[in-house]
Amino acid sequence: MNTKIEELTAKVLETNPSLDRYQLSLAVAKRADELAMGAPSKLSVSTKEIKPTDLALMEIAEGLVSIKGFTDKK
Repeated sequence: MNTKIEELTAKVLETNPSLDRYQLSLAVAKRADELAMGAPSKLSVSTKEIKPTDLALMEIAEGLVSIKGFTDKK
């Protein structure tokens, strides 16, 4: 895995302790589908050179996309 992707994943999981990697992967997949279908990116980057999955993770890590629907792990 790319070091940058690992850092972004760690950042998201640290700031959202109720999420696990599986839940994060579901959220990234959903946002990546939206981006692939033409949704505009919430980041000011060239989207032609970035995969939708990477872009989705970047948006989530920056707090630009919220993750809803998961409950606390207790």
